[in-house]
Amino acid sequence: MNALLHFLPQVWFVILGLFLFLYIMLDGFDLGVGILSLTSSDEKRRSILMTSLGNVWDANETWLVVMAGALFGAFPLAYGTILSALYIPIFMMIFGLIFRAIAFEFREHSDRKTLWNLSFGVGSFLAALGQGFALGSVIEGISVDALGHFTGGMWDWLDWRSILVTLTLIQGYVLIGSTYLILKTEGELQETHFRTAKIAAVTTLVGAILITIVTPVFYVAARERLFSPPLLYVFSAIPLLGVGLVGLLLRSLGRREERTPFVWTILIFLLTFLGLGLIVFPYIIPTEITIYQAAASPSALVFMIIFVGFLIPIMLFYNIYQYVVFRGKVKVVEHD
Repeated sequence: MNALLHFLPQVWFVILGLFLFLYIMLDGFDLGVGILSLTSSDEKRRSILMTSLGNVWDANETWLVVMAGALFGAFPLAYGTILSALYIPIFMMIFGLIFRAIAFEFREHSDRKTLWNLSFGVGSFLAALGQGFALGSVIEGISVDALGHFTGGMWDWLDWRSILVTLTLIQGYVLIGSTYLILKTEGELQETHFRTAKIAAVTTLVGAILITIVTPVFYVAARERLFSPPLLYVFSAIPLLGVGLVGLLLRSLGRREERTPFVWTILIFLLTFLGLGLIVFPYIIPTEITIYQAAASPSALVFMIIFVGFLIPIMLFYNIYQYVVFRGKVKVVEHD
């Protein structure tokens, strides 16, 4: 029974990590394209950008809903505490997602698209901003009492370290958005996103290096894990692999390859995500509450695993089917 009490929370930690990674990867390029739309020089270009998302963006956000529901069911204590601590960033994210969804739909039926174009871009930026502050706060740690209840202040999530994480995440979204648009566009617009991808790759790398330096310096728990064997060797390899992947990404961009930049970007996100997971584990509320303390009853966790076992293949099939059906370049047909 003790083995089961340890195993089930670990399984759900991995499942939540999978949901979060799929959301960040899929909705990440959505948000990146939305942010990039703010820099589009004319309506034709902006139409191509938004058309590239038209059939996939709503399904991408499904993973966020599933992850929130899974967190509530598997780790109810963490769900309540995280929402209390990160009320403003989470509200910022939800407002941004709702705002961009409304703008996306209204723009299609509007004769004057300027307001809705701006709303879509600003909504995407707000959503990314909220996610970045939430991530930075989780890395830094949340103040709780012995029962796991939030004891900090309303603005604990806002400091220079969370701002660094937020700016890096936004650049990461711009990077994956740019590499996605390289896949979906051609000609001058594609060339533009080769350039934006190069810039975003460099700025994301700089941000990641700064976060890698700052994390062990300011966070005692992270420093103890980072410099303790055998994880020391793993954490030493991750930055080197990351730099190598960025180098391969820049080389593929220089060669004007269309598919491989997106692949390298996904691998960079995956590597970063694995490193983050290793730093946080076994805490669900760093650095106070572990997954074992916050987990729901074993019967609830088993029931949810059975349910998710049916749900995940269906959602993955739906996502894959969408991308297969709507693959290829996006072109705007001009009507007379």
